[in-house]
Amino acid sequence: MINIEHVSMRFNLGIEKEFSIKQAFVNFLSPKERKKRKKKEEFWALKDVSFNVEKGEVVGLIGSNGAGKSTLLKVVSGVMKPTKGKVTVKGVISPMIELGAGFDGNLTARENIFLNGAILGYSKKFLTEKFDDIVEFSELKDFLDVPVKNFSSGMVAKLAFSIATIVNPEILIVDEILAVGDIKFQEKSKKKMMELIKGGTTVLYVSHSLDSIRDLCTKVVWLDHGEIVEMGKTNKICDDYYKEQLS
Repeated sequence: MINIEHVSMRFNLGIEKEFSIKQAFVNFLSPKERKKRKKKEEFWALKDVSFNVEKGEVVGLIGSNGAGKSTLLKVVSGVMKPTKGKVTVKGVISPMIELGAGFDGNLTARENIFLNGAILGYSKKFLTEKFDDIVEFSELKDFLDVPVKNFSSGMVAKLAFSIATIVNPEILIVDEILAVGDIKFQEKSKKKMMELIKGGTTVLYVSHSLDSIRDLCTKVVWLDHGEIVEMGKTNKICDDYYKEQLS
């Protein structure tokens, strides 16, 4: 379903700006210095990452902050184009990255259901039919006509998750979704995820919770500073990662 081939992602940190006439003159006289400085400003979030996700697999991505996990999800989702390498996806992706990013804060929850649903590719007719189900799952019935800008981050996440999972997607891209909302909603979300997995949905899942990774994933990829350290069976990779974190 997902084939990731030699993917690398470079960012320009923009440590030094080159807008002044003085700096342009220095650059002109010292091209070697400019090249050296430019190299320092480059940051490789991913470095030659390759692995496959087969149909029905639930693959977890683990690693410390800055390891490249979320960047990889964005590359797979098509939000970012890799600097090198390529990603091939066979199936429709439902990304749950930065939940609520597609909401308009000035619109109500009711209006954002249709807006965000349209962004995800759902028709107005479909959203109208599923409206009550979305509201019931989100537990936000009493806040439907409140502007989303007045919502807490947990409420926004509830609404976004409810819209994104109203159908069984072929491929689900998930970034820390089970860590949002209250404990009750976290359990509810986890149960929904299990239903999707049992239904054959292919999942690429990022989480700092090893317990969550162990419960959901059939395979794990451990990233560190943009590179794959180890990948394979869930319990072994989680054990190795845990030991490394304690050392």
